[in-house]
Amino acid sequence: MKLRKLSILALASMTALALYGCGGGDTASADNNGGAEGDQIEINFFHRWPNDPKNAMFKELIAKYEEENPNVKINMDCILNDQYKEKIRMIVSTDEVPDIFSSWSGTFAQEMIDSGNVLDLTSTFEEDPEWSDTIADVSVGPFTFDGKIMAIPWSQDGKAFFYNKRIFEENNLEVPTTWNEFIDVLDKLKAAGYENPIAEGLKDQWAILHYLGTMNQRMVDPEVLAADYDPATGEFTDPAYVDVLEKWQQLTSYMGEVATAIDHETARNTYFATEESPIMYLQFAEISLMTDTVNFDYGYFNFPAFEEGKGDPKALTGAPEGFMVSNKAEHPEECIKFLKWLVSPEGGAVDLTVKGGDLTCVNGALTEENALPAQIEALETINEASQMAPWFDNACDASIYTVFGQGASAIATGDMTPEDAMADVQAAAADLRAKQ
Repeated sequence: MKLRKLSILALASMTALALYGCGGGDTASADNNGGAEGDQIEINFFHRWPNDPKNAMFKELIAKYEEENPNVKINMDCILNDQYKEKIRMIVSTDEVPDIFSSWSGTFAQEMIDSGNVLDLTSTFEEDPEWSDTIADVSVGPFTFDGKIMAIPWSQDGKAFFYNKRIFEENNLEVPTTWNEFIDVLDKLKAAGYENPIAEGLKDQWAILHYLGTMNQRMVDPEVLAADYDPATGEFTDPAYVDVLEKWQQLTSYMGEVATAIDHETARNTYFATEESPIMYLQFAEISLMTDTVNFDYGYFNFPAFEEGKGDPKALTGAPEGFMVSNKAEHPEECIKFLKWLVSPEGGAVDLTVKGGDLTCVNGALTEENALPAQIEALETINEASQMAPWFDNACDASIYTVFGQGASAIATGDMTPEDAMADVQAAAADLRAKQ
């Protein structure tokens, strides 16, 4: 396993430094609390961004940090999302857990915490308010479990309807705040000649899940939703879920038949960017991907409230990502020092947005001089949200959201009714409860 090799290399490196010295003078063995000045300290750092621009960004940041901290060597390892999920789940409960590793919030973070190998970082925030107060509260909350902060947030993201300002102005359309207002806007756009007012690529199930997670949150009573998302108690028998899928069926009628044949990226570049579709449900992280393709002014509006909904209409679907520290790390203080630098304006906060394209969770790090106006507006939208509602695939078990997504896909193609789709979800929930 590669991480085991890193541990061996780290030991060999420290042995060599003991023989030849580090920066001159006497050398001493590093202790478990960070080591004496001059000792070589190695940190194993594992994340999910092996592709550029983020991989190149991390290499530059690590090189800069090592230059400023010559006694620290950071061994970086990275693999793509699905492989990352599989590998970190496999090693988090073993002696091979890396010192620092990236994590999603929600159920994924809980799974990491349940391993018993994640360091409680609450004191890191409490003891340095000058640093911690710069971290957006909306990003810290999703990494707080039983009153303990278990990760340092790094990036934040949200999902909103992006809309073409010119088209809205030309058709005298107001930004909708309720579902009925939204449908009225879509009808008026159709009447104005926009055959598919909403662009979407339903070949990507994750794109479907982003809709469903938001719609469940808006419609279903929060206590019912929490119980259903719990593998031990989930039943999904509330009629509100059928209401959600009926509204989903209604919404997909404005996406056109092409939506079921293309993916999200194609929909964005082929329909929204060319102004054929005035509206698209997009992540704020996609702003940087549209700088070369979108040549018009666009704005955002949050998913409209369902008039009969019982959920929080001012919540914003999205989630932060962050970094966890292993409680088996030899040098936890050095790990925390590196992460605090990484998540600061002086370290990597600005680079994350300017070079990596994601929104930093550090308040005040982005300005009109170093970020796109759309990114500044997106941060304001996130900070104005009452809470962050987690992505559907971070909110419940895979056996549930997979069946939910498959049913919604079949509804979009006309091959299943909302009632039949929910019957499949209820059966999956019963199977999951039986396994608990």
